[in-house]
Amino acid sequence: MESRVLSRATAFASSVPSLRKSTSPSPRHPAAVSFASSPRRPIGAVSEGGNLIWGRQLRPALLLEASPSPSRRDALKPCRAAAAAGGSDSAGEAKPAPVGFLEKYPALVTGFFFFMWYFLNVIFNILNKKIYNYFPYPYFVSVIHLGVGVVYCLISWAVGLPKRAPMDSNQLKLLIPVAACHALGHVTSNVSFAAVAVSFTHTIKALEPFFNASASQFILGQSIPLSLWLSLAPVVLGVSMASLTELSFNWLGFISAMISNISFTYRSIYSKKAMTDMDSTNLYAYISIIALFFCLPPALILEGPQLLNHGFADAIAKVGLVKFITDLVWVGLFYHLYNQLATNTLERVAPLTHAVGNVLKRVFVIGFSIVIFGNKISTQTGIGTAIAIAGVAIYSYLKAKIEEEKRQAKAA
Repeated sequence: MESRVLSRATAFASSVPSLRKSTSPSPRHPAAVSFASSPRRPIGAVSEGGNLIWGRQLRPALLLEASPSPSRRDALKPCRAAAAAGGSDSAGEAKPAPVGFLEKYPALVTGFFFFMWYFLNVIFNILNKKIYNYFPYPYFVSVIHLGVGVVYCLISWAVGLPKRAPMDSNQLKLLIPVAACHALGHVTSNVSFAAVAVSFTHTIKALEPFFNASASQFILGQSIPLSLWLSLAPVVLGVSMASLTELSFNWLGFISAMISNISFTYRSIYSKKAMTDMDSTNLYAYISIIALFFCLPPALILEGPQLLNHGFADAIAKVGLVKFITDLVWVGLFYHLYNQLATNTLERVAPLTHAVGNVLKRVFVIGFSIVIFGNKISTQTGIGTAIAIAGVAIYSYLKAKIEEEKRQAKAA
């Protein structure tokens, strides 16, 4: 029995190739398979089935650490990352990002912009006129309007809403004429508001498209279509009718409103020359800051002595110090916000929509001012105001349509 086992072990041993390296190739056994003739591999190298060293398989940790090729652990990382990104989605498709309220309902957001623009404009005009009833100093109040707006802009920049855009000397030179016209138009508008009824001032300011068309034709050399000129005829006629029978009419209010129209017309001209990549919020902030410096000197020179002598004392005696200060702060805040919202609304809608909205805004202001202050108007004044507003609506519609056709022609 033992001899049989030994003989079988001897036969098995003779059939196993030698593990030692051969010193020289054997010509007698060219077909013999030998581990010594196979190329050397580093210890622990991973092949198709793994290495066997002295009959024992290396532990997985050693195989992974010693292997120069991409390991199984690294190969699993992309799978784990994909699983983490895809969650429990077995199909491997990425889930769509959640849509916010602003993107889901853009029409509601635009409608909110229009509502706040109208609301703040009406509140500003009403509060502004109430202040003039007990504090008739439009130059100083104009400074307050811009000053509160500047403080608001500085605070917004400080908290990064929005981030302040850089300003260089070239941009400053372009914005100075725009700010100067803005300051003059703002001050003269307030002089008119203080002198006559709010509704009458806005009726006169309905002539602004007429001055814009005249400046474009005779200053910029742009050809104005006949249809636009014809649409301005009812505007001029309506303002004339309203002015002849306006109960609060005086020349100071009328001339100031006309100067305001001219100033804002030139502001539009200089704004076209000062086109910049700056966003509207930063642009309006810089214009307000520069315009404030233009408004300060006339306020100090024309109204400073009166304010120190009796202006402030009279106002405080009528309404109290707290109400006087809060009224000035609120009216300045409303002024800045409604102008800012008007600019932001223009960015969200087409020019035609904005033009129609601007006309409706003037109707709202005139109507609410008549109701709130109980201003008595004659029948002719009411008819003239309606004709003027209708003419502005027709002009705004035609102009926006012409501009849209020009843009489509350029795009084509």
